[in-house]
Amino acid sequence: MRPAAEAGAVPEAEVPSEAGEAGDGRSGAAQPHRSAAGLTAFIAVALALVLVAVSLIAGRVTAVAEPSPSTRSAEAGFARDMQTHHDQAVQMSMIVRDRSDDPEVRLLAYDIATSQSQQAGQMFGWLAVWGLPQASPDPPMTWMRLPVLSDAGGAAHSDHASAATDAGADAGAMPGMATREQLDELRRLSGRDAERLFLQLMIAHHQGGIEMAEGVVARSGNPVVTDLAGSMVTAQRAEVSLMEAMLADRPAE
Repeated sequence: MRPAAEAGAVPEAEVPSEAGEAGDGRSGAAQPHRSAAGLTAFIAVALALVLVAVSLIAGRVTAVAEPSPSTRSAEAGFARDMQTHHDQAVQMSMIVRDRSDDPEVRLLAYDIATSQSQQAGQMFGWLAVWGLPQASPDPPMTWMRLPVLSDAGGAAHSDHASAATDAGADAGAMPGMATREQLDELRRLSGRDAERLFLQLMIAHHQGGIEMAEGVVARSGNPVVTDLAGSMVTAQRAEVSLMEAMLADRPAE
């Protein structure tokens, strides 16, 4: 005869079964919520992927729609000549940093060297992307003889374009460039004398660069080119004002 407690006890196997059945009921109730959340997440991811794909396709279509400049275009000529122009600005900046201990002059020279090196790299990249040679088939500044665009913005650039055309009338005469003799003199000088000559040369150099940048803005409809050229005009005008003030603060000894 079995003990009373054992005889009246519910078999242990039956308790988990009931709990499992109750649990299965809760799981079944939660399952639609999990499915709905998963479907929502899937739709969100799918929409995001569609948007990314559309933006990529649109970007490619836009890039294809924008024709690459030709090798004798204003854009290509500007990219080549402004690289040469920038290279000399970097050269002069490095010279004066070796010839002066003035922190203000040295900082200005560093800023000019770094910004114009970066811009020269951009213009080198343009020519590579356009599939054009870095060397021009024509003399420097030939592109300045090209006509100004006759669009709505042409009138706004008419004065600048006229000045640029005059500056480029003599092909090969790049405005604002220092002569070899002036660079040699800058290397010989030191201290205040070197600082003053650097500022004088760089003011003229920037003014020539502004003419070139305004010239391509008046002759190009390529937003990549005109955006960079416009930023050059703004930055170099500000630096000209700064250098004129610095020059006034450093009278000749």
